[in-house]
Amino acid sequence: MSQRPAVVLDCDPGQDDAMAILLAARHLDVVGITTVHGNQSLGKVTRNALKVLTLAGLEHIAVYPGAAGPFVGHAHHAAEVHGETGLDGAQLPEPVIRPRGRHAVDFIREAAVQHEPLTLVATGPLTNVAAALQLEPTLAGRLGQISLMGGAVAGGNVTPAAEFNVWADPEAAQLVFASGVPIRMAGLDLTHQAMVGPEELDRLRAAGTRVGRVCADLLGFYGRRVSARTGLAGAPLHDPCAVAWTIDPTLVQASWMHVDVELRGQLTRGMTVCDTRPVPDVAGETARQPIHDAAAGENGSQDAGVQRGRRPPRNAEVGLRLDVARFFDLFIETVLSYG
Repeated sequence: MSQRPAVVLDCDPGQDDAMAILLAARHLDVVGITTVHGNQSLGKVTRNALKVLTLAGLEHIAVYPGAAGPFVGHAHHAAEVHGETGLDGAQLPEPVIRPRGRHAVDFIREAAVQHEPLTLVATGPLTNVAAALQLEPTLAGRLGQISLMGGAVAGGNVTPAAEFNVWADPEAAQLVFASGVPIRMAGLDLTHQAMVGPEELDRLRAAGTRVGRVCADLLGFYGRRVSARTGLAGAPLHDPCAVAWTIDPTLVQASWMHVDVELRGQLTRGMTVCDTRPVPDVAGETARQPIHDAAAGENGSQDAGVQRGRRPPRNAEVGLRLDVARFFDLFIETVLSYG
C-alpha cells in the first residue's frame, strides 16, 4: 500500500466540510486544518472545526484560523443554508482543543517545506491558498496538488453563473488557477451527483453509532435547507468529493481544461470559465474530446492568452462523473468507523 499523502485541509465548516474532515482524517495524513471565511464567519467555522475533531476523537489535529474576508470587498456567508452556527442540525460536543496561534497562511507555507510535496485540499473560498502562494514564491513548486471544491463547467448555485466558493473570493480563485500547481476541480457538475437522500441517512443511523447519528442529523438539516431553496432532492456532499478524489482517483472521471475566473462581468462575476474545446497535441491531433458541446462562456477570462483563435494551456483536471455507489460506500463506512 502506498504512503498516504500529506495534506492540509483548508475549509469553512459547514455540514459538508464536517464530513470532509472525517473522511480526510481516516484516509490521508492530515498535518493540519486551516479555516477560512465562507459558510459562516471565521470565528464560527473555526469553532465548528474544533467541535468536529472533538466529536470524532481527532484532537491531535491542529487547527489554524486564516482569512476573515476576501481579497476584495466584504465576506459573504451562507447562514440560510448552514444555519446561524454554520453547523446547525445536531448537538456537537464543546471543543476540548483550541485553535493554534499561527495564522493559516504561515502554517501552509511552513507545512509545504516540512512535507514536500504537500497536497492542499481546499473546500472553502480560496483566500488562504492564494495569499500563501503570493507571500511565498517557492510554494507552488512545493505543492504536489491542489484538490478544490469550487466552480462549475456550466451554471452556479449562488448566482446563475457562479458557485459559492469561487464567487466568495474570485480574485483569490483566479490567482490559484493561474499558479501552475496541478489542480483538481470538484465543481458542481461532479458534486451534484453525490446527493444524500433518505437511503444514505438510514444507513448512517442504522449502525447506531454516535458519530453516525450526528452526521445523519447534520445532513438531514442541510438537505432540508438545500431542498427548500433549490428544489434539489437531498444534500449534495460537495466538499467530500474533493477529499474522496484525493483518496481514490478512480472514483472520478475528469477532463483537462483551461479554467479561468470572471472578475468583471456584471452578471457573471465569480464564474469559472472552462474551455472545453479540443486542444491539438504536438502531432496535430486532438488530445482530448470535449465532454460538453460548448464552453461555459466567452466573455469571462481576464487572461490575455484567452483571445479569439488562441488556445490557453490546460491548467485543471475538471471532475465530470462520479462513481456514486463506491463514493457513498467509502463515505458511510468511514463515518461509521468512528463509533
